[in-house]
Amino acid sequence: MQKKTTYWQENLRLIAICLVIWFVVSFGFGLLLVEPLNEFRLGGYKLGFWFAQQGSIYIFVALIFWYGYKMNSLDKKYQSEDES
Repeated sequence: MQKKTTYWQENLRLIAICLVIWFVVSFGFGLLLVEPLNEFRLGGYKLGFWFAQQGSIYIFVALIFWYGYKMNSLDKKYQSEDES
C-alpha cells in the first residue's frame, strides 16, 4: 500500500508542476506580463503577443511530452519494485 501512495504522490507532484508551468506561461506571460514582454521581439513579433498566440501552445505540447517521459520513468521505477 505504501508503494501505491508514494506513486500517486509523485504523480500528483508532476501534474502540479505541469499545471503551474502551464498557468505561468498562458496566463502570466500571455495576459499579465504582455506589456513588459512586448519590449522584446521574437521572429519579428512582439514577445507578449507571441506567447499569447503561439508560445503557450508550444509550451503545452512540450509539457505533454515531458509528462509522458517522466511518467514512463515513474512507471518503470514502481513496476520494477513490484516485481522484486
